[in-house]
Amino acid sequence: MSPGTLHLIPVPIAADTLPAVLPPAVLERVRTLQVFLVENARSARAFLKTAGHPDPIASLQIAEIGHAPAADLLDAWLAPVRAGADAAVLSEAGCPGVADPGATLVARAHEIGIPVVPWVGPSAILLALMASGMSGQNFRFLGYLPQNRDELAKRLLAVQRDALRGETQIFIETPYRNQRLFEAILQTCDPGVALGLAIDLTAAQQRIATHPVARWREIAATNPPPLEKRPTVFLLGK
Repeated sequence: MSPGTLHLIPVPIAADTLPAVLPPAVLERVRTLQVFLVENARSARAFLKTAGHPDPIASLQIAEIGHAPAADLLDAWLAPVRAGADAAVLSEAGCPGVADPGATLVARAHEIGIPVVPWVGPSAILLALMASGMSGQNFRFLGYLPQNRDELAKRLLAVQRDALRGETQIFIETPYRNQRLFEAILQTCDPGVALGLAIDLTAAQQRIATHPVARWREIAATNPPPLEKRPTVFLLGK
């Protein structure tokens, strides 16, 4: 028996943006699937309901793989696909395998001969870069920066050096720590380095702005950006 296909389905931040953000072909594919490997089962059920899955959500096979999928469970999760069923990987919001879980599942699928198909949809990293006005020819995604205050300051200075050389630096933070990171950037980085903030991308309340750090210091004093508990992508560049 030939194996099924592992589909990588992007998920928007806001459920009410599904029709506008995901192409019809992606939604049509989602509605045909019965097996889902998901970062969070609750958010996945909400996504599938909003996507208009024709079957009762309770009847679908939904396996929660978490934020850091256990290596010893990969084969068990992929067993239905190996046996011929098509399946989808869903993160809570974003693209599987790009700053979200899924890469280890995909790597294992390649090892055991399961076809992998990526589908078009929102990537916060690329959307933020597109809208930043910074170089898209030379950029680096850093993931999360250190939590320790001293280590964070040292890392920001190193990130700034790369940014000023012309390589756009992109990074993220847990939403409830966004304000802390923003303040650290304003305290640590040179006044002339460009800082981009992409907040709530694809949501109705999204805000995107790029200014020199000096200008952000002025803005923060009178009308600070709404960072608290809102998904944000940070960018440093020239």
